[in-house]
Amino acid sequence: MTTTPSLTPTRVLRSEWHKLWTVRSTWITALTSAALLLGVGILMGATYTSGGGDSDVDTVVLTLYGSQLGAIALAVLGILVTAGEYTTGMVRASLTAVPRRLPVLWAKAAVYTATVLTLSLLTALLTFLTAQVFLSDTDQAASLTDDGVLAAVAGNATGVTLLGVIALGLGAALRSVPGAIGAFVGGVLIVPEILGMLPYEAMDTAVRYFPTQAAGALGSATPLPGAASPGAALLALLLWAAAALAVPALSLKRRDV
Repeated sequence: MTTTPSLTPTRVLRSEWHKLWTVRSTWITALTSAALLLGVGILMGATYTSGGGDSDVDTVVLTLYGSQLGAIALAVLGILVTAGEYTTGMVRASLTAVPRRLPVLWAKAAVYTATVLTLSLLTALLTFLTAQVFLSDTDQAASLTDDGVLAAVAGNATGVTLLGVIALGLGAALRSVPGAIGAFVGGVLIVPEILGMLPYEAMDTAVRYFPTQAAGALGSATPLPGAASPGAALLALLLWAAAALAVPALSLKRRDV
């Protein structure tokens, strides 16, 4: 007589890990993100001259400028992790195997977060160090031991990761890859820029805590003018990510697949 293995959080996590790494989209988006960050970082370092128009830009921001593009690629990955299963119909098998449903969402978020944070941190470190090879004789020369630099590099990776978690939540909530990508680009990237143009001081203050602006504040070794403090920015991003996951969590409890 055979026995059916019991369902445990570890097994759910292992299942989501295998699903993440057995599709080509994971490799494509991950490598695209890394290539964009590293490529733009090398370009910024190789073309920089002391006293130029970028001389007042924070060193970490300058070398990791490509993270803005890389974050979009990783956001698409987050959307594919959740909405992609609804597109293919695989979500029915996943939720049949895990009838309580919510562990599937938490496992997806945990696997995605661990993967993207590790990838983003390693790529950011490599990009910063590579760019500094070109910047060593300029006014943007810096090292990881300089005040605030390592924290800013880690903050950059954290910000990119949490933006991706927000995208993952949007994918799970909207259950549509095109819809979630449109919501992320429009709601997370474009709308705050539009709101920031409005001539209201209260709006300027509020926009500081929107996802992309908060992520930018985390990735700077020196305080950015008009930006939130790193602690406040991290808290804001965590709340945005929690809210993005709470919506699909409620939906999973109340709706059919």
